[in-house]
Amino acid sequence: MFYREAGQFKSSYATDQAIFPLLQDRIGFFTILAIAFIAVPLLADDFILDAIAIPFLILTLATIGLNVLTGYAGQLSLGTGGFMGVGAYACYKLTTAFPDVNIILLILLSGVFSAGVGLVFGLPSLRIKGLYLVVTTLAAQFFLEWCFIRIGWLYNYNVSGAIDSPERSLAGGLVLTGPNADSVTRYLVVLAIVAVMTLLVKNLIRGRIGRSWMMIRDMDIAAELMGVRPLVAKLSAFAVSSYICGVAGAMFVFFYLGSVEPSAFSITLSFQILFMVIIGGLGSLIGCYFGAAFIWILPIFLRNALPAIGIDIGAENIVHLTSMIVGVLIILFLILEPHGLARLWQLGKEKLRVWPFPYA
Repeated sequence: MFYREAGQFKSSYATDQAIFPLLQDRIGFFTILAIAFIAVPLLADDFILDAIAIPFLILTLATIGLNVLTGYAGQLSLGTGGFMGVGAYACYKLTTAFPDVNIILLILLSGVFSAGVGLVFGLPSLRIKGLYLVVTTLAAQFFLEWCFIRIGWLYNYNVSGAIDSPERSLAGGLVLTGPNADSVTRYLVVLAIVAVMTLLVKNLIRGRIGRSWMMIRDMDIAAELMGVRPLVAKLSAFAVSSYICGVAGAMFVFFYLGSVEPSAFSITLSFQILFMVIIGGLGSLIGCYFGAAFIWILPIFLRNALPAIGIDIGAENIVHLTSMIVGVLIILFLILEPHGLARLWQLGKEKLRVWPFPYA
């Protein structure tokens, strides 16, 4: 076993390749898991679970999906909302066609349809990039919205185009979806899916596929000269990203909203997910959690904090104030810290590691 030393730190190659190479990271990770799986279900009420925790986790998963494509592979996209809608409508059709199949399995399968659609709309990335690719994914967003509204087969010829979450239960009688769903059960299932998919993406990024994505992102011509196939790298990024977004879209309907119209997957949702990526940090999984938490919890915090200090500006103005704050922060992060909150978190950890000793 060969070791290398750098000051007071000693590590091996195997340690460096671990998911959490630092002891502090491992302790923090398992502490957060214990809080999320044990403390939150025991202490939080239904409002916190239904209005904060569950949508936060689902939007985090969608942010991870977009970050795979934009942050790691360098392919800009404004079609996240449309790909989430594909997963939602696919899951709805699967539940109506296979009513006896476990709903969790159907949600995971719905991402496959979203991945297929993502592959189709990812084909232009082989020839175009930058602003032209953004316009292409924007066209995909509008086309998918049109399909959700106009193709009656997707929603069983419901005039409004809305889809509803049918009631499904787990073994033991715990209701998972529908109007009578148990909040704790839904939260634990969503948390488990998001945690597992985060670890899978983390391992994927550390491997050959993830390295090929980052090589294409940094310099595609040099990557091709080194043996990376742009066709495989770009389309695999679109497929993985769309799959994750599709699963998030299915959970968005079945575990959070319960019933949605096509407007729920509009361009507004795509921009919201993109803002989460920018504020959280491009090319960072922990940044996806930071960005989703900040943008989703900020209006809830303002709605409760401002009246507490004697400022009551109304719910509509809270939305405008949130948009203003997010817009200013996006500009500041793009100028001062392009890697977002994840970079600030990394700098804070580095300083704590050597505390109370200052840098040399």
